[in-house]
Amino acid sequence: MINGRTCLHVVANGTMTGQRYIDEVLLPHIHLFRGSVGDKFVFMDDNATCHRTLAVQDCLDIAGRNYPPTNKNTLIRALTEEWDKLPQQLLDNVVQSMVRRVECCITLHGRHIHPVLIPFFKVPVDF
Repeated sequence: MINGRTCLHVVANGTMTGQRYIDEVLLPHIHLFRGSVGDKFVFMDDNATCHRTLAVQDCLDIAGRNYPPTNKNTLIRALTEEWDKLPQQLLDNVVQSMVRRVECCITLHGRHIHPVLIPFFKVPVDF
């Protein structure tokens, strides 16, 4: 079945290891569906240890899960990396639109600025 659930795979004997998961589940079943579905393919597992091995991640061609920063230095590093990814043009547009956005906010007494009102207040959409 392409658009829905896959066949149930029962582990008859032994323990499911990363390599066994690749050999018995991913290659014979998941890769078949992944190729058929294309870019909209979404695969979700239960995060079991055998699903997180490097061999499995390589087989699925995925990056590991990004966990949130757990201390101040890691958080600062993550924020700095994301800040550096923002295009300068985006930042320039936000700064340039600030006067109009504040005027719009004052006119509406701080209420929500609905996108339909943006052309009326001549506030750029890219904020």
